[in-house]
Amino acid sequence: MEKPTILVTGSTGKTGAYVVKQLIEKGFPVRAFVHRVDERSEQLQVLGAEVVPGDFLNLQSVRAAMEGVKRIYFVYPPQGERLLEATANVAVAARDAGVEALVNMSQISAREKASSPLARQHWLSEQILDWANIGVSHIRPTFFAEDLYLFSGRSIAGEGKLVLPFGDGKHAPIAAEDIARVVVGILVEPDAHVGQRYVLTGPKDMTMPKVAEVLAKELDKSVEYVNPPIAQWRRVLLEKVGFPEFLVTHLAAVAQDHQDGVFSAETDVVEKIGGSPPQSLEKFVRAHIAEFSAGPKLEEQSKRERRGGVQS
Repeated sequence: MEKPTILVTGSTGKTGAYVVKQLIEKGFPVRAFVHRVDERSEQLQVLGAEVVPGDFLNLQSVRAAMEGVKRIYFVYPPQGERLLEATANVAVAARDAGVEALVNMSQISAREKASSPLARQHWLSEQILDWANIGVSHIRPTFFAEDLYLFSGRSIAGEGKLVLPFGDGKHAPIAAEDIARVVVGILVEPDAHVGQRYVLTGPKDMTMPKVAEVLAKELDKSVEYVNPPIAQWRRVLLEKVGFPEFLVTHLAAVAQDHQDGVFSAETDVVEKIGGSPPQSLEKFVRAHIAEFSAGPKLEEQSKRERRGGVQS
């Protein structure tokens, strides 16, 4: 039987690029929906993906990307304020195209009364996609393991400090590659997953001081956890890093959620659907020593986000 074409949005982002690669390795034709054609999209073409530039906020653009598509991975950039409009366009276009399965990237903090506007939008987006009757499954990951070097890579490399306002709360960091394996597992055999909401985590729920211990051991250097006031961290993201107000408001809200235990969970979803256990934080750090040692600059991330080039 001929395998269906799968549309991967956010295909140059953290999870999307892995989803494209893994689907192609399984022999599925992949259409990669990108914000712009650049060196990252060219790498997807080299892998064998059909690259289609487009805009979530243009319904005709979304319709064109879905021609001949039966399954979709939908992920919208976290800095975008128009998630609901993008979701509605995707839902309408997918319904009209006869899409049979869609995996929606939501988040563990998505709920009706969340203090983060983005988390509330994710919850509403889940409802919209459910109403479209297009075979939706929702994934709700905790914080990505990549966030550790994204937000604290510079302070870890330069000062031996892991700086995040997460308090005494816990989470089980999960690598983007492991999230992608769940997405692929659902898209390959979607029927059993329709209507489900899956919380995705790494293997071990841990406090930030414990995370700092793991970093210290694997990086072979002293690493201390520093818990700044959320208001202070928020000012840094706004004034020094240059993140947009909408994203900073979300990040501050989920930092409070972390302190309140919203992100604390351990699940076996990655192993059950993705086929093997999620990688430990120790293994992740060993695989990304260069990123932790180089100290990536949030300012560079901010510039990419303002261009619309960073997605989950």
